[in-house]
Amino acid sequence: MLLPRILTAVIGVPVILAAIHFGGVIYMAFTACVILLCLYEYGLVLTAGKKPVHMLSLMFFGLLMAVVAVLGRAQLPALELPDNLYPFSISVVIFGVLFVEVLTPRRSWERVANTFTGIFLIPWSLAHLINIRDIAQYGEYLTLFMIITVWVCDTGAYFTGRFLGKHKLNQEVSPKKTWEGAIGGTLLAVGGALLMRHLFLPTYLTVMQAIWLGLLVAVVGQVSDLAESVIKRSTGVKDSSHLLPGHGGFLDRFDSYLLLAPVFYYVVLYTL
Repeated sequence: MLLPRILTAVIGVPVILAAIHFGGVIYMAFTACVILLCLYEYGLVLTAGKKPVHMLSLMFFGLLMAVVAVLGRAQLPALELPDNLYPFSISVVIFGVLFVEVLTPRRSWERVANTFTGIFLIPWSLAHLINIRDIAQYGEYLTLFMIITVWVCDTGAYFTGRFLGKHKLNQEVSPKKTWEGAIGGTLLAVGGALLMRHLFLPTYLTVMQAIWLGLLVAVVGQVSDLAESVIKRSTGVKDSSHLLPGHGGFLDRFDSYLLLAPVFYYVVLYTL
């Protein structure tokens, strides 16, 4: 499994770094594709586990939530948005999902709940990746800081857990993850954060701020990873798909950002 994992990274990493560097429409299109693929895989996971979900509502209203999450915080002088954009959009989503369900044969409240979860969890959270990139002057470097620190944490946790792991982190949710791996990944994440600070953000972050942000990325990212694992384990599915050899699917690869992207964005926005 290590060779496919490396080959996928060799192809995928340059694509992600290029999208972050160019920003703008290119990065928005890249993130939109990731969101749609994650939504689709979420639907596949539930369907495989015989959990009802309405795929049409999931994809359509999920993309709507992503667009609203971005536009609601974007600085676009040419586009005047209403003050009540968020409550209006949420009302549209609630009405739309329920309206579609009423028209669907064999109506199911469980299907409504599963659909709502996907719509509000995946697009809303991952849209913050665009908001982080749009932070004035430092957006590109902050995005690199977060994403590369997650990669370092994941790699460190994988190898530390593989060679030193003995104590299971959560046997029921993720049988292969260990406390040794989590600690090793966290320590390497802090080291990666300090390196990112030295390379890209020496005037923006102090050493102590970089350490705290590294800890934040490592802890929240790993908790987010476990949260996505809860969804898969409840359906008896190991990987969200096989689109990324050695990594599973896009939802498996971007699960760390479901909780991390919003937390990182607001921490940077209101504390730095």
